[in-house]
Amino acid sequence: MKKNNRREPRDLLSTSAVERMVWACALTLSAMLAGCQATTPVASMPAIPVAETGDDPYAEASLAPTESLVLPVTPEHDLEIQGLDTHALDASEGPDLVVRIRNDLRLPQAEDPAIDAELNWFVTHPDYLDRVFSRSQSYLYYIVEALERRGLPLDLALLPIVESAFDPFAYSHGRAAGLWQIIPGTGRRLGLKQNWWFDARRDVPESTRAALDYLQYLSNLFEGDWLLAVAGYNSGEGNVTKAIRQAQAAGQPTDFWHIKPYLPRETRTYVPRLLALSKLIAAPHAYDLTLPVISNEPHFTIVETDGQIDMALAAELANLTTEELYRLNPGVNRWATDPDGPHRMLVPVAHANGFTTALLDLGAQDRVRWSRHSVQSGDTLGELAFAYRTTPSVLRQVNGLGSDMIRIGQNLMVPHAVKNLEHYTQTVDARAERIRDRAREGERGSYVVQAGDSLWSISQRYDVGVRELARWNAMAPGDPLQVGRQLVIWTSKSALTPTQNERIRRLSYTVRRGDSLSLISARFRVSVTELLEWNDLSSDRYLQPGQRLIMYVDVTEQTS
Repeated sequence: MKKNNRREPRDLLSTSAVERMVWACALTLSAMLAGCQATTPVASMPAIPVAETGDDPYAEASLAPTESLVLPVTPEHDLEIQGLDTHALDASEGPDLVVRIRNDLRLPQAEDPAIDAELNWFVTHPDYLDRVFSRSQSYLYYIVEALERRGLPLDLALLPIVESAFDPFAYSHGRAAGLWQIIPGTGRRLGLKQNWWFDARRDVPESTRAALDYLQYLSNLFEGDWLLAVAGYNSGEGNVTKAIRQAQAAGQPTDFWHIKPYLPRETRTYVPRLLALSKLIAAPHAYDLTLPVISNEPHFTIVETDGQIDMALAAELANLTTEELYRLNPGVNRWATDPDGPHRMLVPVAHANGFTTALLDLGAQDRVRWSRHSVQSGDTLGELAFAYRTTPSVLRQVNGLGSDMIRIGQNLMVPHAVKNLEHYTQTVDARAERIRDRAREGERGSYVVQAGDSLWSISQRYDVGVRELARWNAMAPGDPLQVGRQLVIWTSKSALTPTQNERIRRLSYTVRRGDSLSLISARFRVSVTELLEWNDLSSDRYLQPGQRLIMYVDVTEQTS
């Protein structure tokens, strides 16, 4: 991106979130969406920079995917770009994907100070546009193809710039993730799988499918008004519907510009920002800008893997670095793909044939490393899963176990990473650890989460902001806190005086014959509820001699 202006540094544009949706079952699509439950959308602030974590480091475990919404295809609406030089060309001609997008810009433009403000920022920060368009090259062709198949305006291909700055690991304070910034609840409603292994909100094909499903639904709901649909994508259709009612009550029209005063503040910025981008794409020379040429051909190919595969091994087979492979497959949370699928890998087109051939030479048991573990006294299935960076469900499945019960001397087959974990630089844990290790202003301290704690209560204790506390620990303010988790605290030295928390210590206890939860809780002055929570136990299961329990005890309350 070239411009004859002084270039100024700028953090990434804000990430706004696809927020909790109000499924309007009683409206036009009630028959199609029967059974959906209404929720109230809460929008994220577009003015807040893209979160540092790049992802939720504690993805929700074992959430079964729901069925995808079946949404009708929006009829084409001839919404003309008003007063813009589109330089219309046949989309199939030429190598430039930007020209292809320019040929199908359909969002109606308007003269409004909010658009001018956004436009001015982009024009005076060409370095930012350079970075975003460079990052988009891996994903933009796929998105444009998906939009064209559905007959949707290609302006929508620019939404990931507003949402995530085309960072597939972007993670907002509203718990939104991926290119399209989808929150967990919305993702589940749109059929996006989210578990320990895989988060489809970051997966390029799945998140694109879900985002376009939602946009089509909104377009139909608002009778083909794409500006209202885009507003609904940001704040939820409930907020847009409410704003329409308020405008009607005031005797005003119900287009975006007339309902704008009744919308959340972030949405009033969100729609003009997208329109400003459309305006730049339509006529870059009018603003003394030269847009980069983005190849009008696919960047990646989808290759079937027919099963779970280690990411470091897959990278070697594809002749890529693990980081390159993760950036095309950002939905993979761990060192390997989800054992339950999807069993496919996105690889650059130039590497696809070699990768496919190499896969054929691998046996099914060679795609992850296997070890035989002989169960020792005190071993539990949960601790073995943690040690080998897998899950109890995987260990149960591969060893044909009907429960978590294991016995001393039993041999278990355990799948685990081919390489040391430092080779897997883009896993959820690796990205979160880099955030927690980042140096900040002030004095670094730590805090061990106790039962009843919240980010708010901890932030009050140390006189820091909730969002800052969450950001330091690779979290969003709405993320659940796990008892026993150690948080990083950055604050003034005087604020890090000893507190009751420093008397809390982690203790490992081996169950003895005759022990019970009530006896152990009385001995260490903790509650049975806490023991169950700390160890992910069920109250209807008996303790076994040799079983290891984790506790967080107050050392000042312990006696001999």
